[in-house]
Amino acid sequence: MSTFLAGYALGFSLILAIGAQNAFVLRQGLRRSHVFAVCLTCSLSEVVLVSIGVFGFGKIADLAPWITTVMLWGGALFLFVYGAFCFRSAWRGSEGLQASEGQQMSLKATILACLAFTWLNPHAILDTVVLLGALAAQYGEARGQFGAGAISAAATFFFMLGYGARLLAPVFAKPKAWRVLDTLIGITMWSIALALILRH
Repeated sequence: MSTFLAGYALGFSLILAIGAQNAFVLRQGLRRSHVFAVCLTCSLSEVVLVSIGVFGFGKIADLAPWITTVMLWGGALFLFVYGAFCFRSAWRGSEGLQASEGQQMSLKATILACLAFTWLNPHAILDTVVLLGALAAQYGEARGQFGAGAISAAATFFFMLGYGARLLAPVFAKPKAWRVLDTLIGITMWSIALALILRH
């Protein structure tokens, strides 16, 4: 049980910071658009990512070292482009007056975007796969319990963020609030992209 709680605490602390994936979940929660599908997709992705980290990402990287570089540049490009769209939305002020109004993405497009934010985000993968994987190895045979704790923490956080965002709906009844949010998300995307490039 202590190993599970250790994984839960670390997993929650790693995913708590607002990043590209969390910003997307927050935005969908505010729009009340496919919230359950987004939270579930993020949670299931964490199951896969944490499992890879806990049970052998190091071996994969050793066999194909180019994977890290491809993920880094592909992720940076994706974040830069999405950030540009956020800045354009903030400039044009195209959002509706209510979080639940305005143009909505289809379920398929939403899930694909969610998967892109998860799997094309090297920052999240480095935290989830590499860091958690390295720490889980210290628990030996109990590393599965550590990974289960981290997965549970991620699922808890995503559903809290997605559905808790509705409490902020009155604030985002004003177009200006949407412009501020889009600007902050754009800055977040570009900052992460730049950090990835500089780290490389």
